[in-house]
Amino acid sequence: MLGTYATEMASIIIRDLDDLVAERLRLQAELHGVSIEQEARRILTEGITVTRKHIAAEAAAMRAAQRPHRTRAVDLIREDRER
Repeated sequence: MLGTYATEMASIIIRDLDDLVAERLRLQAELHGVSIEQEARRILTEGITVTRKHIAAEAAAMRAAQRPHRTRAVDLIREDRER
């Protein structure tokens, strides 16, 4: 939950990681003087940049792209009853 402090830390396993990616991660960690795990943690943390504002903007764009529905609910109910 956002805004609360977690007492536990999550763990993930990444399967089928390309060998080239793994090697680059190892080299980058070495350049930064940290473990591969610390470097992966830093990259993941920095990569999570989606904010509520961004999500709201995406939702607004989706709504704007949809065609307005001109049929009223009461008309649909009447039409269904007439079947």
